[in-house]
Amino acid sequence: MSALDWLVLAATLAAIVIYGMWRGRRHQHLEGYLLADRQMRWPTIALSIMATQASAITFLSTPGQAYTDGMRFLQFYLGLPIAMIILCAFFVPVFHRLKVFTAYEFLERRFGIKTRTITASLFLLQRGLSTGITIYAPALIISVLLGWNIHITNIVIGTLVILYTTTGGTRAVSWTHVQQMLIILGGMATALVIAIRSIPADITVIEAVKVAGRMGRLNAIDFTFDFTTPYNFWGGMIGGLLVALSYFGADQSQVQRYLTGETLTESRLGLLFNGMVKVPMQFFILFTGAMVFVFYQFVAPPLIFNTVERAKIGASRYALDFDKLEAKHNEQFTEKRTRVHALVDAMRSGDSREVSRATDELRAAQAQEKATHAEAVDLLKRNDKKADGIDTNYIFLTFVLRFLPAGVVGLVMAAIFCASMSSTASGLNSLASSSVIDIYKRHVNPHATQHEYVRVSRWLTVGWGVFAIGFAEYVNRLGSLIEAVNRLGSLFYGTILAVFVLALFTKELGEKPVIAGAIIAEAATIYCWLFTKMAWLWWNVVGFAVAIVAALIIEKLLPSGAVEEEVEVA
Repeated sequence: MSALDWLVLAATLAAIVIYGMWRGRRHQHLEGYLLADRQMRWPTIALSIMATQASAITFLSTPGQAYTDGMRFLQFYLGLPIAMIILCAFFVPVFHRLKVFTAYEFLERRFGIKTRTITASLFLLQRGLSTGITIYAPALIISVLLGWNIHITNIVIGTLVILYTTTGGTRAVSWTHVQQMLIILGGMATALVIAIRSIPADITVIEAVKVAGRMGRLNAIDFTFDFTTPYNFWGGMIGGLLVALSYFGADQSQVQRYLTGETLTESRLGLLFNGMVKVPMQFFILFTGAMVFVFYQFVAPPLIFNTVERAKIGASRYALDFDKLEAKHNEQFTEKRTRVHALVDAMRSGDSREVSRATDELRAAQAQEKATHAEAVDLLKRNDKKADGIDTNYIFLTFVLRFLPAGVVGLVMAAIFCASMSSTASGLNSLASSSVIDIYKRHVNPHATQHEYVRVSRWLTVGWGVFAIGFAEYVNRLGSLIEAVNRLGSLFYGTILAVFVLALFTKELGEKPVIAGAIIAEAATIYCWLFTKMAWLWWNVVGFAVAIVAALIIEKLLPSGAVEEEVEVA
């Protein structure tokens, strides 16, 4: 990176931290520190919700996803707009009417303290691990491509977030989210424009889009019904709907964002805006990856984008074999580029038969190139069984570092850091909130002063921050854990959502049937994970359905007097 890039990056990060600390100063009571005095307007709520969901890996990995697999990933978000409408109609009014600090307070009022404590504890474990991953994932990729020390990168990202989150609480988190989202979207838009402008001048934008489509990179919608893949229309509309309902309606990291709303209308507008914008935003990010893919049809991409793995294989006994594969890859690229130009000429001629023939020839060349890449990955694995042969996370940042001008590289790097900081800040803020409200205030010290609760909240923010940084350091030794943690949410989201749905839409159901149903649902979900080929998105459907049905059946089997007494006590 140039001196200008470093200046842009440093100035952006410093401005965000200072601004967050200034906006969130002078909190002496709990509602101000955790919920910003419930004075936020809907634009701030909307951007905060979007920033919480959009971690750095979203902006690093999603363009790479489109590069390698097309735009199928977009279908994961198809159910989100419907989920926002359901939440605004049923969940948000209840939370606002009860004036809760956390979503889990509502569960105690409906079922009992056990349900609240179990769900809150599950959230704390899951979100604590996830927050560590939001630090580790971008730090790993950046350290690989820039040669930075990953431990220092972890600590820098974590410490910056702890500074303004501890000082300013939710108000600081929400206001910095606004700045961070603007920087993130600005950086991605700049990268997209430069990617399109970097395509040869004799290729128009429309032709570039057509090439991407012919090469299978614009496959946004797939109506095939398949339980073994999460990326189809039905998976997004059913599994994705349940994930969005659980994440935005039962995960404190998101619920806390709209509990800050000045009125019920402000909270609803924030969620609805997110529902309208999220799918187009993901399309925009994936489309950026598709255009980077087209760019690399005219400029030779590296055989392996991960520079660390390239260096390792280059210093091994397989170096000569890898050099031969690189030479083969370059020859195949030259042939494929010729086929791309032939396809463009065929499209210009308007001859459909010629277009079809050129497309088939191009796809054949593409398949050969893909086979060579598979050989290279196999060589990496032979040299080191733990080698990372998946390029997805490294493609977009490689393009940024190699082909974007000075200053713009710093802007995109700032966008990546902002994405990491925004999701990490929300995680720490929600972890502190649930810890102090659901655990400390409820079980440890229910009669402390407001000042004491604020002080404990700050220390818990620091504590969870240290935990997240520490876990990020530990993850460096457990590469296979990354995939497991990414799927962790789907192991629990369906069950947790079922608990909230039963709380909202049943009146006579007691705590025991709900807890028993949740346990059975978790067993069924884990069975699907371990013993079936079912895609992770569908685990949410299994957990949700089994928890609902099991709880209702168990309630019918219990003596009616026991259930009625339990509900009355709750």
